[in-house]
Amino acid sequence: MTTTPSTAAADITPAPPRAVVTYRDDGPLAKAMGLLLSGQIPPLPPVIAGAFVMGALLLAGTAGRGDLAMFAPAVLLLLAGSGAAHDHDGRLDWLVPPILRLTEYGFVAFVGFGRSVPPVLIFALLGALAFHHYDVVYRVRQRVQPPSWLAAVGLGWDGRLLVIGVAGLLDAATMVFVLLAGYLWGVFGWESVTCWGAVPGGAPSPREGPAEAVPAAGQGSRD
Repeated sequence: MTTTPSTAAADITPAPPRAVVTYRDDGPLAKAMGLLLSGQIPPLPPVIAGAFVMGALLLAGTAGRGDLAMFAPAVLLLLAGSGAAHDHDGRLDWLVPPILRLTEYGFVAFVGFGRSVPPVLIFALLGALAFHHYDVVYRVRQRVQPPSWLAAVGLGWDGRLLVIGVAGLLDAATMVFVLLAGYLWGVFGWESVTCWGAVPGGAPSPREGPAEAVPAAGQGSRD
């Protein structure tokens, strides 16, 4: 079977800009920061700067200044949050979500191992985050938008990092990892099952139309 040029082009088409915004998984604080700046800040440079500063603070933490590293989420929020309201329509803006995932997972691991949290709890929390992020990406690819409230209830990358940073400062990391992992698995697991169960006739093919054209599961048609 011969592949037509149009088909080949469809196979390499990047995710639409608004899908990239969904992939960010911003919480209320990051969204408020973006709205404060009216979406005028390009998203990639501040995210790269935030990741660099966070890396420097974590490096300082490994050198014996562990409490200093706990302020890294606040710095990342101020920098990366500034571009949250942008359309993410730049050629390289698709890099923003992977960078945010790297910083989030890295900070969780840093606090967990640095504060002697049992490894099973660290991996349980990382597993909840990875499940959620994969689920969101797959939904958007299948034109099943996650509900607008999910990022807020799931705290967003910004809220989760701030909670973990405060837990590290208060030497309560183990308890917070238990509570946060249980909470996120419950929220993300329950919402995912109910969302996919509400999709009539299975998820449509990604090639049937843009992701933005389909409402979140559970929202009826307006026709």
